Amino acid sequence: MKRSSGPEVRKRASSPGSGGKVALLWDESFLWGLMAVRALEVARLPFRLVRSGDLKNGGLQGMRTLFVPGGWASNKLKSLGEEGIGEIKRFISGGGDYLGFCGGAGLATLDGIGLLGIKRRPTGERVPSFSGRIRLRTTDHALWRGITESVFHAWWPSQFLVEEGSMNVIASYGEALPDSFSSDLNVGDVGKYGNWEDLERLYRINLDPGWLLNEPAVVEGRYGGGRVVLSLVHFDTPGDAEGATVLVNLWEYLAGGRPVSAKGMGRREKGNIATAGTSHLVSELFDRCSELISLGLRNFLWFWRNPMLLQWRRGVRGLEYCTLYVMMREIAGLMESVPRPSKDGAEAGETLSFIREKTSRIEELMAPFAEKAKQLLVLERQAMQAGHITYEKCDDPEIREIRNVLFSNAKSHGGLFKELIDEVDALLYSLLSGGPEK
Repeated sequence: MKRSSGPEVRKRASSPGSGGKVALLWDESFLWGLMAVRALEVARLPFRLVRSGDLKNGGLQGMRTLFVPGGWASNKLKSLGEEGIGEIKRFISGGGDYLGFCGGAGLATLDGIGLLGIKRRPTGERVPSFSGRIRLRTTDHALWRGITESVFHAWWPSQFLVEEGSMNVIASYGEALPDSFSSDLNVGDVGKYGNWEDLERLYRINLDPGWLLNEPAVVEGRYGGGRVVLSLVHFDTPGDAEGATVLVNLWEYLAGGRPVSAKGMGRREKGNIATAGTSHLVSELFDRCSELISLGLRNFLWFWRNPMLLQWRRGVRGLEYCTLYVMMREIAGLMESVPRPSKDGAEAGETLSFIREKTSRIEELMAPFAEKAKQLLVLERQAMQAGHITYEKCDDPEIREIRNVLFSNAKSHGGLFKELIDEVDALLYSLLSGGPEK
């Protein structure tokens, strides 16, 4: 292993086919994909949204870089399939570049499609639930131009285990800041008044952020003729000015030249073509998500870390509820300006039909999910008082049964939630990209 020397203005993401040299792979990113889209828009960086199906149909033609945001790497693999994986490998080996954040970084490891000789540490050997601000120890690299503090955000990252020496570590972890968390424990509070060893015995996982010191956080290597940059740090975190600077540096470094403004990049004309009934239904669906979040807040199960991310107590699946809420909130906002096609009425009719179909399906799935989720959260809150539970382990048979229905036994997204979020995702992608997925 080598070491090398004002208010947000909302804009629509670049639609497939519009300008830009960076393709953002949307599939199985959900909340993290939306977070990346908004960060790139705020930084005024050009990109094109693509899905796995696009890759199989020449979607990387003319691109310089493939950017894969966070999300479960295992689900991304399934979505890509052998054909999609092959297209990515051909693109990178032929001189294209790959940029992966968190789950997108995991996708490129030997545990995924194998772009770099690096693995993810087994859960038992890492700090599996760290989140928040952490200082990086950076090297002399173009990514850090203009950076003064080198403090960024990591959100429940994996940890790298380097298998081969053919890559550069361009940043490693330094100390965690006091406002960060390990599981549901504030790092500053434990550092002053607690004991990590005692808490690790109680929680039965590694918690001390000291385990992260000097571990690789950002690495770079090559696959054939292309560069691969993998980061366990989220430079796309809302409100992170230093992260936005790194994003600009990444676009210059990987996409070539000073990035152009994202303004006017072939977006379709806006206009509200959604019916009043559809908009009203979307509003009602968002209200149901809001009720779930409110239930968790008043039962002290979570609180907001930033506009897109919750901090939840050990024992519940906070990420799923947060993902559903934020994506539905985004849909509700975008429904006010559904893109009006520039061609003929047939395209407008197709878009509206797709919106109605997806909204109706979301309504069918949301009702049983929300009702069971409320019951589950209250039961989990009570179980916390009785003994040790985690989001996947609990002695109560009723809790286990409801969890299996809502989320399955998988660590990654599953169960009724996965059915629901897939429909939400399809609708959101359509609104962001300017039309239904082909």
